[in-house]
Amino acid sequence: MSKLKPALLGGLIVGVLSAIPFLNYCCCLWSIGGGVLAGMLYINGSTVRVTSGDGAIVGALAGLVGGVIYLIIGLPIALLYSGAAMEEAFRNSGVQMPLSGTLLLIVGSLIGAVCLIALATLGGLLAVPIFEKRKDGAVPPPPPAPGGGPGSYPG
Repeated sequence: MSKLKPALLGGLIVGVLSAIPFLNYCCCLWSIGGGVLAGMLYINGSTVRVTSGDGAIVGALAGLVGGVIYLIIGLPIALLYSGAAMEEAFRNSGVQMPLSGTLLLIVGSLIGAVCLIALATLGGLLAVPIFEKRKDGAVPPPPPAPGGGPGSYPG
């Protein structure tokens, strides 16, 4: 199964819920949850046992999708509501910042997007031991008896 569909669905959860004001206070939870969702969907759609590496990859992809969505939705919201207020607060307090409030919000959003990727990767890793029930050392079914077809019993 392709990792793209689970990554897109998990990333949608990560990005949208992390960008919405007031819901974004739980952005770490949304990010881990989106990675777990992506991992679970990938495991459920896979015909073979999913490894921890596969879980990490699908989680990281979900985090990447979520990080991009977060930047597209969350950064304009932050600039609209917080940019001017932050610059005025800096001016009123007499603090000289090397970066403007707008640039500070952009840098902070980029760091936040990287954190979303890391946490979604962790979520993808967590999904494997939780949802993957197939065992590595499972004994394959025995081969058919030589010379015997279906329904025949060795003499």
